[in-house]
Amino acid sequence: MTSEITLFVNPTAGRGRGAHAAQPAASALRDAGFSVRTVLGTDADDALRRAREAVAGGTGALIAVGGDGMMSLALQAVAGTLTPLGVVAVGTGNDFARALGMPIRDPAAAGRLAAEALKGGTVREIDLGRVGERWFGSVLASGFDSRVNDRGNRMRWVGGRFKYDLAILAELAAFKPIPYRIGLDGGPVREIEATLIAVGNGSTYGGGMRICADAVMDDGLFDVTVVGDCSRTTLLKVFPRVYKGTHLSHPKVTVHRVSSIELAAAGVTAYADGEQLGALPLTATCVPGAVRVLAPGSPTGI
Repeated sequence: MTSEITLFVNPTAGRGRGAHAAQPAASALRDAGFSVRTVLGTDADDALRRAREAVAGGTGALIAVGGDGMMSLALQAVAGTLTPLGVVAVGTGNDFARALGMPIRDPAAAGRLAAEALKGGTVREIDLGRVGERWFGSVLASGFDSRVNDRGNRMRWVGGRFKYDLAILAELAAFKPIPYRIGLDGGPVREIEATLIAVGNGSTYGGGMRICADAVMDDGLFDVTVVGDCSRTTLLKVFPRVYKGTHLSHPKVTVHRVSSIELAAAGVTAYADGEQLGALPLTATCVPGAVRVLAPGSPTGI
């Protein structure tokens, strides 16, 4: 393993925290004896190209500094390779890091953890979801939650959490159950009506909402949370329970553990790791051990 480490940095993550976070993370790695180079891009495509070049060039690790969007981009570069991924979570949601038990908004601690894993020669192998050529680490969302994202993205005149809250209110006003076609593990396709269907490799989305609360990142399976055909009143009662994961016990909620899922619904966009994936239909597959991460858990040798 080379001693040169690549920092993959989003300077705008967390309202500018990304740029400041890179320095203490880099210092922790240098103090441990590693040579550190930084990769930035003019846009997402350019950043991904540079990250893939670093991986192909034999970098000892790719350390992503930013939020879930940056982690998603980094996964596209390291998935299916032997290059380990380090996580310095300084974004708004940080769901990927949260599921891994990583430090949140503590770049020095995250840098030290990555350095210790590299010096100890240990990594943790986790699963990833795959849709076509796209990988995801946390949750694929479709339905009410993805429509909230769609509406929020159209609200250029307001920002921050307030935009998300307004989008929820607007979607509630227009809400009605969605006709889905769903197939599990290659079985027969069923027609159901649902409020949302979330496909979890990890347990949370939206900055800690435990939509797939019992999902495990290295069991080779998705946890698929199906919220059934709720009324607005029921949805208003159930949705706040997502923050503690207690919604899973509601009679309108079912969970399936599967290695693949087919989803189809008219007019529904899917989001994975908070990033727009595209319109349904799609097939998502859980790929065991698809990425090696510098994180706590059951380690294997580098």
